[in-house]
Amino acid sequence: MLLFFLSCNLLGLKAQKSYWGRDIPVDTSYTVYNTYNKFKAKFPEASPALPILPEGVVAERDVVYTVLTDSVHYGRKLHLDIFRPAKPGKYPALIMVHGGGWRSGNKSLQVPMAMQIAARGYVTVTVEYQLLLEAIYPNAVFNIKSAIRWMCANADKYGIDSTRIAISGCSAGGQLASLVGLTSGVSKFEGNMGNSGHSSAIRAVIDIDGVLDFMAPASLNLPHSPQSLDALWIGGTFEEKPALWKEVSPIFWVNKMSPPVLFLNSGFPKYHAGQDEMIGMMNEFGIYTEVHKFDVKMHPFWLLHPWMDQTVNYMSGFLDKVFKR
Repeated sequence: MLLFFLSCNLLGLKAQKSYWGRDIPVDTSYTVYNTYNKFKAKFPEASPALPILPEGVVAERDVVYTVLTDSVHYGRKLHLDIFRPAKPGKYPALIMVHGGGWRSGNKSLQVPMAMQIAARGYVTVTVEYQLLLEAIYPNAVFNIKSAIRWMCANADKYGIDSTRIAISGCSAGGQLASLVGLTSGVSKFEGNMGNSGHSSAIRAVIDIDGVLDFMAPASLNLPHSPQSLDALWIGGTFEEKPALWKEVSPIFWVNKMSPPVLFLNSGFPKYHAGQDEMIGMMNEFGIYTEVHKFDVKMHPFWLLHPWMDQTVNYMSGFLDKVFKR
């Protein structure tokens, strides 16, 4: 049975998980091991980043943060994992959003980094959200905002300082993290997916190779295929829904109240379209930004050693500057 499961996972076959009689298609093609197998010949120094819980860190897995009540997804449970220092106290927190082109991947992809960052004095939360095979934009944004509100509602139980919550994301997760972080207080992005009465405000953003500007030439690639992942997730091509393409671009939500942002870049410039312009805007507002580039032609570098280690160093260093100094 285990061998069959691993074979399905490596082949990217679609498993099913059910809620109230409904099946959810799941794309299992994006995993740490598939990424390692893809790049190991070109990068022989690479090795998979494994979920090894450090000493002094407590883990709580698959905690339900909301149960959806809309007619289409009624009864759907969304989960998160929590990693926190064992020593009692109030700690700044980081909610972490996985990538996968808004279609594949799951929260386990963020767990190795989450464990290591928790060991440095943070409560880290890896979050499940609805992917495009189940629900398109804006559901993922509503999911993540609900998870942040859940963190505030349960701050005392899990040792979270609700005034110091940051968000990070990788690839598509970076786009989502940036959009969520830059739209704090904008009611249209809150949704109604539970944990109302609490804030979803974010105090710092970490964007790892996530799109900032869907309108930039490097991102747009006109004419657009209706089967491209961004068009499928947004719900139409740029030609069909230009206003939505602008709406999901984090750069257009920068304002004088925006939080500090850390950008971590791969060696592929297309993932950084609009970054210089966004940094220029934030400089005008006097908002702190930080940029680090990995000179490696690999997009999901954060899933593999030795790059994950430096990624964690950059992330925790940035969070220390924002929250601890």
